[in-house]
Amino acid sequence: MDNDFENKIKELKSKIQSYPDFPKQGILFWDIFSAISDGSTCKLLQSLLIQTIKQNFPEVDAVVGLEARGFLFSFSLAAELGIGCLPVRKKGKLPGVVEAYKYDLEYGSDVLEIQKNAIRPGLKCLIVDDLMATGGSITATANLLKTCGAEVIGCVVVMELVTLNGRNNIPKGIPVCSLIKYD
Repeated sequence: MDNDFENKIKELKSKIQSYPDFPKQGILFWDIFSAISDGSTCKLLQSLLIQTIKQNFPEVDAVVGLEARGFLFSFSLAAELGIGCLPVRKKGKLPGVVEAYKYDLEYGSDVLEIQKNAIRPGLKCLIVDDLMATGGSITATANLLKTCGAEVIGCVVVMELVTLNGRNNIPKGIPVCSLIKYD
């Protein structure tokens, strides 16, 4: 990446606040809301995401936003790129006929859904979210999209918690671009 891009990343990173012991003891929570409460930072983040997508995933047909903070980015990115925006939600939140994917969590399981009529075979989908930790929800979303016949061309996240090794859990062949990496 060029110097200008790196300087913009540093500026964005300076706007993201962290909260120790939230939502529970021992967790350091990186808060994207602290950054996007400022209009100029919203524009900065949008431009960084668009640049990343255009450079790495120019063939994208649809942006897939994960519940719930991924929704913050997916619509505006899709609108600017002139492509579709597809929400992936937790079970029971979408109307119509849905495709569901059940996946395991550390303590239990969850189900993600997408509206079936939003997907056509071969649709080139880009998964977008604010944060990648263990990679579980991104992996589940990729598997859900593949079940529907879509092609997952990659994933873009604003922040990545590197020490949790989430990147290693993403299915092979799905590149991940993260703007900011936290150790």
